Amino acid sequence: MNCRYSKLPHWRYSVQEVEPAKSVRASLREVDVSPKWSRELCQAIKGMKIDKAKKLLEDVIARKKMIPYRRYRKLRAHHSETKGPGGYPIKVAKHVLKLLESLEANAEFKGLDTEKLFITHAAAHKGRTIKKFFPRAFGRASPHNKTLVHIEIIASEIG
Repeated sequence: MNCRYSKLPHWRYSVQEVEPAKSVRASLREVDVSPKWSRELCQAIKGMKIDKAKKLLEDVIARKKMIPYRRYRKLRAHHSETKGPGGYPIKVAKHVLKLLESLEANAEFKGLDTEKLFITHAAAHKGRTIKKFFPRAFGRASPHNKTLVHIEIIASEIG
């Protein structure tokens, strides 16, 4: 069935794989997490090995390591661990940890060595916006929109 006639969405990745035989990819679509903190977390794990990235995410969930905030950092407290603004994006870390486990399973299915996989691409994109409203006095309402997030990770076997 052609994609243009289908009612289901057709997702694409923002970057093409360099070598499809030696790379693997996974994505989460329309997740209810913060787009800003998911962007910062993706920047933190980019370039890491899969096991090292999983260890970092487990430490973030346990509040042992902080993620440095580089872009969205106004009115954030500075910490000695990150040498600037930082925080613990726990909700995002749980989703990305689940995504990394899915990426590892995809690599095993493809026959790649999971010990040699490096994260070459990790990105978070804003998804659709769900319109919501807060009721106010005198019959008015204030908008309170919820932005969903797409997270995608591509890992390549190097060496």
